[in-house]
Formats: sequence, structure tokens, C-alpha cells
Amino acid sequence: MGTDDIVERLREIGTSTLSDALDRIGLPGAVPGIVPFDTRLRLCGRAFTGQYEPVDDSGGTVGDYIDDVAPGEIVVLNNEGRLDCTVWGDILTYVSAARGIGGTVIDGVCRDVRPSLELDYPVFARGRSMQTGKDRVRLAHTGRPVLLGGVTVAPGDIVVGDADGVVVLASDEAERIFAVAAEIDEAEARIRQSVTAGSRLDAARAAMGYHRLQTPAGRP
Repeated sequence: MGTDDIVERLREIGTSTLSDALDRIGLPGAVPGIVPFDTRLRLCGRAFTGQYEPVDDSGGTVGDYIDDVAPGEIVVLNNEGRLDCTVWGDILTYVSAARGIGGTVIDGVCRDVRPSLELDYPVFARGRSMQTGKDRVRLAHTGRPVLLGGVTVAPGDIVVGDADGVVVLASDEAERIFAVAAEIDEAEARIRQSVTAGSRLDAARAAMGYHRLQTPAGRP
């Protein structure tokens, strides 16, 4: 599998900076309420999407899709924010870690959290619960756009997660988002350097236009 250049460059940018860049451009992408189990771990990769729905009389299972996920991809699962049943557990964690999958993001909850911590496998979710999704939800489809906290994630979009949460970058906007984020990162680095050298913070911020770094052009 070849190197995904834009993904590699985005690994160096924090979600806070990427969120500011999205604001400047006027794009959605900051996902509310989904956080990591281990704040030391970061994820960045292309999305592999899956959608869950409640079971009915026709039955259905939580699905066997993990063998179709490529190394480095991020598993993005929409369980509609449900807190009463899980769609991820220890077996999926072990398989994903062994295959080099880049991490998992769930609009819902996860169980068997300890293996993900022991294996340094990044899982981001709305929380944790022991109650299985079996016989409660079923996999409706994979490989189609899904919602993650109200943000649309299409297969191949870039998902970035760190201690502050998750952002989703539309694949066809990723280069533009990166360019703006890198500019913001540089401005903030210069502010820190100026303060370290003895400048007042207000003066350093003013010099770099700090209070408008995330503001769209033309907005008063």
C-alpha cells in the first residue's frame, strides 16, 4: 500500500487547528461529543464507513466487515448515538490492531475497553457499556456516507482524532484545509516564540492577527 501524502501531512496537525481551519473556510467537520478512551493516542486516515439500525422481525447481525478494511483506514460506525448497546468489542480490537487498521470512531458506545488500552489501539466513542449490540442492532450497510454527530462522513474522507476529539475532512477539500491549518499553526508558533522571548501576549497576538485566524475572509 503506497504512502497517502495528505494523510501523512495531516498527522502533524492537531484537531483544534483543523477545526479553526474548517471555520475559516466555512466547512463542517468538527464532531461533537466523541472522545478517545486513551488521550495519548491519535488517529488519522481514510474512512471506512458502517451504518447500524435496530433489528426487527427479519433479524440481522452486527456484521462481518472487518476483513474488508484496509490497513491504515479508520473504521467509522454510526450507531445513532445509542448508549444502550455496543457495536465494537475485544475481538474487533484484536483483529484491527493485528491488521494495522488505524483506529475506530463510533457514534455510540464501545465495550471491552481494556484491550484497546493494552494494545494502544485508538478507539473514539461517546462512552462505554458492557451490553452487546447482538439482537438489538444490525449492520445496515458499509461503504456509503454516514453521519457522525451530525457530520457527514463519506468513504475515503479523512478522519483525524486526538485528545480533543474528532474532525472529518472531506477528501476533495483536504489539501485546502491542510494549507489553512498549516498557516494557523505557524502563526500560533510565532506567538509562543514571541512570548518566550519576552513579548506581551496581547502584542504578540495582535502582530499575528490571532483573534481572526479562524474567521472567514470578508466577515466583519
